[in-house]
Amino acid sequence: MTVPPPAHFHNLYRHGYARLAVAVPHIRVADPLHNAKQTAALLVEADDAGAALVAFPELGLAAYTCDDLFHQHALLAACEQALAELLVASQGRRAVAVVGLPLVVDQRLFNCAALLQDGRLLGVVPKTYLPNYGEFYEARQFNPADAAVSTETVLCGQRVPFGADLLFEAEDLDHFKVHVEICEDLWVPIPPSSYAAMAGATVLVNLSASNITVGKSGYRHQLVANQSARCLAAYLYSSAGLGESTTDLAWDGQGLIAENGDMLVESERFRDDSHWVQADADLERLAHERMRQTSFGQSAMRHREAAGRFRTVRFRLDRDLSAPLALERRVERFPYVPSDPRRRDERCSEVYNIQVQALLQRLAATGIGKLVIGISGGLDSTQALLVCAKAMDRLGRPRSDILAYTMPGFATGERTKDQAWRLMKAIGCTAQEIDIRPSCLQMLKDLGHPAAEGAPQYDITFENVQAGERTSHLFRLANHHGGIVVGTGDLSELALGWCTYGVGDHMSHYNVNASVPKTLIKHLVRWVAETGQVGAAGSQVLMDILGTEISPELVPGQDGSQPAQSTESAVGPYELQDFHLFHILRQGMRPSKLAFLALHAWGDAQRGRWPEGLDEHNAYTLPDIKRHLRNFLHRFFQTSQFKRSCVPNSPKVGSGGSLSPRGDWRAPSDSVATAWLADLDSVPDA
Repeated sequence: MTVPPPAHFHNLYRHGYARLAVAVPHIRVADPLHNAKQTAALLVEADDAGAALVAFPELGLAAYTCDDLFHQHALLAACEQALAELLVASQGRRAVAVVGLPLVVDQRLFNCAALLQDGRLLGVVPKTYLPNYGEFYEARQFNPADAAVSTETVLCGQRVPFGADLLFEAEDLDHFKVHVEICEDLWVPIPPSSYAAMAGATVLVNLSASNITVGKSGYRHQLVANQSARCLAAYLYSSAGLGESTTDLAWDGQGLIAENGDMLVESERFRDDSHWVQADADLERLAHERMRQTSFGQSAMRHREAAGRFRTVRFRLDRDLSAPLALERRVERFPYVPSDPRRRDERCSEVYNIQVQALLQRLAATGIGKLVIGISGGLDSTQALLVCAKAMDRLGRPRSDILAYTMPGFATGERTKDQAWRLMKAIGCTAQEIDIRPSCLQMLKDLGHPAAEGAPQYDITFENVQAGERTSHLFRLANHHGGIVVGTGDLSELALGWCTYGVGDHMSHYNVNASVPKTLIKHLVRWVAETGQVGAAGSQVLMDILGTEISPELVPGQDGSQPAQSTESAVGPYELQDFHLFHILRQGMRPSKLAFLALHAWGDAQRGRWPEGLDEHNAYTLPDIKRHLRNFLHRFFQTSQFKRSCVPNSPKVGSGGSLSPRGDWRAPSDSVATAWLADLDSVPDA
């Protein structure tokens, strides 16, 4: 027995993706042999590009607009001959072709989709619902699928399964299970593909003709995207193009591929030539979403009788996985941040509204009217202060009810201290400064710590004395003034455990930032600055804050004053770690696949879109990614959960999840990261 070579790390199929294609050949009405040649040419191109499946339009071997010509034996015989020619052309090809043709079974004519691969017919699926209204009168020529008696038929000398109850499953690619429906089948209240999805189909294919009228393209978008979302599936949609009869109708040749509500690719409409488009669907993601969304399984259980009627046809793709096959899929570098500038204002406004509304409800529930917050001159406290200001504006209360304190310590830099004061002045809050060094020295003295005597011992105790003293002051100030402490720590810090547990920046009365990652906070602060919401002086200080290196400012530098710490040198670049966080938290992605995806997103700074306003466009090599991902996995899965198990209340902002133990994330505090690190070890070092 020959053992196949191991799958190449840079081959998309190794990581649970499948390349899918939709093709629109230039056809001739009632010329099946010509149409078969056009179809074969597109199949060869898609197969050479690594596609696992190619979908063609409804009745494409004959042309949809043959009307009563479908009752002519010469045309029907020519269609079978054309299919035979296509079978010959498919020999040696691993891609599954889904082609449309008329077919007589049990002395009844059916509108069918035939699935073929490498010279073999896998099965034939008849159309379930026939339109008989408007410009369509298919019931004049065809029978619906349930009019069939036979479950098999002989076609091109092969005995093949026949029926609308067929699913096609690859034995050598996990989660690649295909269902085919035809045009009108998608237009009905419960499409056949809904039951197929509950029976396990992840790739739903629709062969359509669908003439074009004004506004219909958008309607197709909605149908396809919504069905892919409801079914947690990939959905391929083809429609007839150039060559169909324009006696009474027109055709635009629109091809669509959607995945779980997202439109992956769309073909150019009204083209004058044969064309095809492809997209790489994440089958592993779809399977994970079905597992995660337990209501999907409940629905399948309630419809198990219908879902259980499907028959499964098995086949092998046998694609060569030993060579690289690059992923061709738009992957956002910043999954929490919209790269489309048209969506920026809407997204930013919505995030602020969520944070503000949550804070307003907390104030209403407690009957407290004052907010106490520490301002460092850095990003997180800036974002929290902006939320506090908007909340006071919504309440019609003066911003002076925000009691903001900057609390310089042993390593507070002049730049951040100046930024804190300028920011508080621009916001118009009640601003004060409390030097925490005397109280920190007293605690260090009480502890017998060498730093109390001037020794440069800057250990974790030295750091946490300062972090704890700041939070202790804030809580007692809240008691003294009748307010609540607003937390500033963000989602990225919680994920990486970059916060001082208990009486430190870990704790507050209410944390408005806890589900907002660092990359999104940068984006939100920039948006406020660029839209002039806090005046010219306020915008300038916000831009200065954005340009400041992220640091906890707890350890003095060599001159004893400026901070020697860089947060990202310890936890890794936030832009990359936020990418890791999103896919781990939202999709439970394997580290090896995550590294593959991160390289696709971050390996080339020139590829793909960047969010507006980013002056620095970084790129990371695979060794870089592997190193930072190892750091992330160790921190996230092994060392930080105990901090997340007792975080303050906070609003969930994005669908990327939160780490609240009362919401999205429940995990043991004493687990280990062994399984994740072992999977990461399979990633090559170069």
